Amino acid sequence: MDIIFALLWLLAALFEGVFCQGIYAPPNVRIIHSGHACNIEEERYTERVYTIREGETLELTCLVSGHPRPQIRWTKTAGSATDRFQDSSVFNETLRITRIQRHQGGRYYCKAENGLGTPAIKSIRVDVYYLDDPIVTVHQSIGEAKEQFYYERTVFLRCAANSNPPVRYSWRRGREFLSQGSDKGVEIYEPFFTQGETKILKLKNLRPQDYANYTCTASVRNVCGIPDKSVLFRLTNKTASPSIKLLVEDPIVANPGQTVTLVCIISGGEPKPTLAWVRNGEELPKKSVLNGGTLTIPAMSTDEAGVYSCVANNNVGNPAKKSTNIVVRALKKGRFWITPDPYHNDDNIQIGREVKISCQVEATPPEELMFSWLKNGRPLRSSERMVITQTDPDVAPGTTNLDIIDLKFTDFGTYTCVASLKNGGIPEISIDVNISSTTVPPNLTVPRGKSPLATQEGDTVELQCLVSGKPKPIILWSRADKEAPMPDGNMQTESYDGVLRIVNVSREMTGTYRCQTSQYNGFNVKPREAIVELIVLYPPAVEPVYTEIRQGLGRPFSLSCRVLRAHPSRVLTYEWKLGTRLLTTGKFDTRDETEYHVKSLNREGYGAYTCDITNEAGAGRCTFLVTGKAFAPEFYYDTYSALWQNKPRVYGFKLQWTQMNPNAVDRIMAYRLGIKQTGHQRWWEQEIPTEDNIQKGELLTYNLTELIKPEAYQVRLTPITRFGEGDSTERIIHYSEASRDTAPVNPHWSKFQCGFEEDTICMFTQDKTEEFDWTRHSAATRDTKYTPNTGPSSDRSGSKQGFYMYIETSRPRLEGDKARLFTPSFNVAPKNPYGNVAPNPTYCFSFYYHMYGKHIGTLNVYLRQKTQTGQDTTVWTLSGNQGDRWRQARVNINPTSSFQMVLEGIRGSGIEGDIAIDDVAIEEGECRDPPPSSNIRSLASSAAVHLWQLCLTLLLLLVGLRR
Repeated sequence: MDIIFALLWLLAALFEGVFCQGIYAPPNVRIIHSGHACNIEEERYTERVYTIREGETLELTCLVSGHPRPQIRWTKTAGSATDRFQDSSVFNETLRITRIQRHQGGRYYCKAENGLGTPAIKSIRVDVYYLDDPIVTVHQSIGEAKEQFYYERTVFLRCAANSNPPVRYSWRRGREFLSQGSDKGVEIYEPFFTQGETKILKLKNLRPQDYANYTCTASVRNVCGIPDKSVLFRLTNKTASPSIKLLVEDPIVANPGQTVTLVCIISGGEPKPTLAWVRNGEELPKKSVLNGGTLTIPAMSTDEAGVYSCVANNNVGNPAKKSTNIVVRALKKGRFWITPDPYHNDDNIQIGREVKISCQVEATPPEELMFSWLKNGRPLRSSERMVITQTDPDVAPGTTNLDIIDLKFTDFGTYTCVASLKNGGIPEISIDVNISSTTVPPNLTVPRGKSPLATQEGDTVELQCLVSGKPKPIILWSRADKEAPMPDGNMQTESYDGVLRIVNVSREMTGTYRCQTSQYNGFNVKPREAIVELIVLYPPAVEPVYTEIRQGLGRPFSLSCRVLRAHPSRVLTYEWKLGTRLLTTGKFDTRDETEYHVKSLNREGYGAYTCDITNEAGAGRCTFLVTGKAFAPEFYYDTYSALWQNKPRVYGFKLQWTQMNPNAVDRIMAYRLGIKQTGHQRWWEQEIPTEDNIQKGELLTYNLTELIKPEAYQVRLTPITRFGEGDSTERIIHYSEASRDTAPVNPHWSKFQCGFEEDTICMFTQDKTEEFDWTRHSAATRDTKYTPNTGPSSDRSGSKQGFYMYIETSRPRLEGDKARLFTPSFNVAPKNPYGNVAPNPTYCFSFYYHMYGKHIGTLNVYLRQKTQTGQDTTVWTLSGNQGDRWRQARVNINPTSSFQMVLEGIRGSGIEGDIAIDDVAIEEGECRDPPPSSNIRSLASSAAVHLWQLCLTLLLLLVGLRR
């Protein structure tokens, strides 16, 4: 019996795999283009190179198939390594870039994924074509500026233009076209290292006739409709490179707020040069005022200081450049420090010992910095015991020292260091330093109870170090436990009162902090330091924070809430609730998660379950929403012949969908269908009842009728269970005039099949240039006056109600009359993810034919390709009576571009010559033998047959085992 159950389980699993997954399909994508493409033929787009002119609109569409409907994402690489494509990606079927620029060229990828198999990726390279105006620059050979070589002067005219594709250049002198060898005094060449980027016209040993107008024409051969562009340069005996004069001093020292004016004049050059100003090689300050060669910067600030350059250019020789440096006066960061006698280990200041007072200021310009010293407000001069120095090589620039030798009681007092600039313009800086018996080195301590310091995440905390001594130095705070920045982002933080204040403290700030004395505004001695430990308490971080559980009545389920991290992590309690109703509480032991089990769900069991896990810092919460709502339907977008038209002004649409996870909740009793015209507010709703349980992967169908042509409609579908309404899903239904009246390009197909069951005959079209048409027919509606002994009595499947196409050969038809039927057009599909097409891809074209009657003529099949207009290729032909039965024809075709199949019926010698066709199919790959069954009526029926055969075999095996 165990073997029987195992085999039955295996069969059930196999059936679920076939029936539940059959309609589901991994994604498949293709990229098509529209918009302003140029220099590209339609059938070449499968090469995945899309050429467009700069400034036009790029529009790429990613056509996708697969079920559930795949999500589409556009991304881009190349252009340049740093080129970013908008926000790196676009989640839309159509990628549209208006006024495309050259840097937006590159390879664009369309990625589609729906959770089945691997994502489908296709790419297309976008090549942006452009042509800038050409520029002519003129240079003389080395040494020709010397007077003795003047008569042998050689001139080079260089023409260059930025372009894609590479530009071609041509030169004219006046109206005369110049080419290599046309003039012995002229040489035209492209430098090897700039192949294709420029063309140089060399005028050797300049002659009088060489003084003329020269025209350089740049051309990209009119690709993308880009016209040629030309530039004219007049070469005369006065042609010269530019020269300029800068009527200002260098450097210019200005006070803050002062207006600075720079004057640059042209002193030479032909043609007349143009002038431009730059600051540090970049743009000028925004408030700058330009008037010809005069540059004015009002209200100068220190941020606007720098090197200002005047550049003149006339494309002859090298540009002329003159610069000046603008310096804005400034004094900042005044500091002092006291250095005890270095010959004593004691850091205290004592009578009879030496003491040094240092004062430092950052000055711009540094050469204007002046210091003076005061004692108790009176000027102090350098003497044998009071030595003032300003050029100490051991200290940084901008520092002055006052050395007091053999300190006496009378030396106690307040010493003032005054810093100023020679030419004034800014306020001076004064720094007071007190020297007395109370002047002692600093000491650092941490107040009692301030380390370790515990705080909660999100609070404001103050770390404190008490500093004693006089004067009190600046305190530097840093991390002691690791190399990490402080909360303000710097490696060290200054504090004048010894307090480090941290706002909105986070758990990452837990650790030890070092407070340390600085030499600034204190003693220049070994730094004193202390350590403060900070402990940040935070509530538990848990998972899942929120999750939704779909469940049917009467079923069991379990909920689990897990602690990821917490501080403190030991004393943790949990509390489960449903809404406000307490379910259970407890404490954690060694585990890091808690579970809650429901044995059988009832109606009161629906709602929000919460699990609060708590420590002394707060609580973390897991939330589980238990609901009986059904999942959203999944619209099926690959319906074959979904749209039909029975009346002139209305159309119908076959709406198909599957149900996501139908067995997760109670049985779906109905669907609420909502429909409205796009752009309108009013919805029309109705319920679609369901009879039995819906299986995973089961394809459901509902026909929408009386849709007004050519309006688009928004459709909404909502499943209903005894719990209530589930999740809705929406889609747009479009009516395309082109899709009904012409033979369209089928953008994504792996197999096309048509049984002519709809009035639209699968978008086949008639050849109106021939003598008559094919007729759609059904044996159930056949005229009683039909011609006997010819034509089929049913469609290919044997159904009297089924339809087929045939040629009626009764009068007035004459022998040799033709009727031609065209299939839709098909694009040759690329075979690999990179968009390349395999050479001569193969397709199988198959159809059923019925040729019964003594006057049967001929049935021909042709392959028509877009690249071979008027040259149809015969791929199959048959003549004469073939008997009263349907037969299948199959033929391999190898199109290289967009193609159609043409079915041609030719009338024979009499009226008993009706020819019929049915079940026309085109499939990727070679034809298989034997031909596949075309009587597929339900999902995966052929796979089901194999399964039943397997089932029968297994049962027979079981019977044999029992015997």
